Amino acid sequence: MSNWTNPYYESTSSEEQQIYQHLLKLLESQSPSQMIERFRALFIEGADYPETEILLLLDKIVVSNNSEQDFKYFLNRCCHILINRWHMQPQLYSHVPGLIAVFEKQPSRSRIHSFRYAAIRRLQEQVKQFTQSEQYQALCRLARVMSHNRVMSNNKDFIPHNQNQPLITLIPRYPYLYQHCLLSDNCAFEHKNTVRTIQEQVQKQFEIDLSKYVTYQIRRAEIIKVSSVEQADRILRGVNNPTLLQNAELYTTLRQFIGKVESGSTYQDLAKSFLQYSRQSPDFYSFKEDLYQYLIPTIDSDYGKRKFYSRLHNQLHNILPEANSQKINEFLLVRTCSQILNFLVVESSALPQHFTFIDLVNNQGTTVTTALLLKIALICQKIKPYLEKRLAILFNHYEASATSCIQWLVTLLEQVNIALSIHFGDIDLSYFKKCC
Repeated sequence: MSNWTNPYYESTSSEEQQIYQHLLKLLESQSPSQMIERFRALFIEGADYPETEILLLLDKIVVSNNSEQDFKYFLNRCCHILINRWHMQPQLYSHVPGLIAVFEKQPSRSRIHSFRYAAIRRLQEQVKQFTQSEQYQALCRLARVMSHNRVMSNNKDFIPHNQNQPLITLIPRYPYLYQHCLLSDNCAFEHKNTVRTIQEQVQKQFEIDLSKYVTYQIRRAEIIKVSSVEQADRILRGVNNPTLLQNAELYTTLRQFIGKVESGSTYQDLAKSFLQYSRQSPDFYSFKEDLYQYLIPTIDSDYGKRKFYSRLHNQLHNILPEANSQKINEFLLVRTCSQILNFLVVESSALPQHFTFIDLVNNQGTTVTTALLLKIALICQKIKPYLEKRLAILFNHYEASATSCIQWLVTLLEQVNIALSIHFGDIDLSYFKKCC
């Protein structure tokens, strides 16, 4: 296979290239169980591997001057070579957790030839560092998603029975987080393509499930009006709620994001009106004033007048003040929306301060908070990945927390999933408007 066509050969050493090609070749003849055992022998044991020349290549990699910085990227790619191949056959998804589990095992104490002792010790140190890296965390999340892929599972598999389970167990539910939670720095194109494919499958299945459930509930309500609950249950086959919201919460959420909310307008109507009006803004300063007026009706005035309105106004006018006299353009729009999302949600993953977000949720609720974020995404669709990244930062920050302790975040993630599906997905729930 040519280096020009293999995505794993970008900016790699000769030794790394040879190991990549070795793994790709093995995949043609070895079963997943055999590949996992090979992987364990090569990277965990660093010994007793059938092809001694591969061990010697690995020795060169781990003792090189750049290994401290680069080994995690190399090992991550080795994992993805296997995962990407297994991804082509959904029946093999269950082997991905087994691959990741090899890193939880301690190497055996078998006798090591003295001339390789230093290299094996170095390998074990590098593998341990890898298990503490962002790359490994992303792999663990990907393994969880693939082993519980919603395309292959029933909805009941995604409803938490134990409220003390950590948030990370819910990652399969939120495809809009996949690009930011399942991928790490320096990923090859093929890695990204695997995650994108899974994301599209899960998103499509969620939209199908939600559409079926809404249709079922509407038909059930119509039958109950003219007959009885018992008759409705006899006629209709039950459909599971594909969300973690209670039926009443789901109804309220759908009504909020499909129906009319402000001055007899939907959120789509409001966004279109704002964009048409803002094109006539004489300058960037005026545009920021208009944006402020577009956003504040979402917030309860009593809460807004205390501090939120003034803080939002100050944030807007601190964005590129040197450009105030310019006409609004795409760069200024994207920059403004991204900065407001930093303010509303969270700015940095290094130190995820999100006091404003917590205050909004505590005082306005998750539905209003989600609506505010949606209004921003609807006027600048390029900002949607940026919004998803902000939410991914929060998800990663809380991923070890029990869901019972952060129910507000679970509810918001569910509502964002619905709102983004309605406004950016392929689902058509226009018939629900009759119920609003």
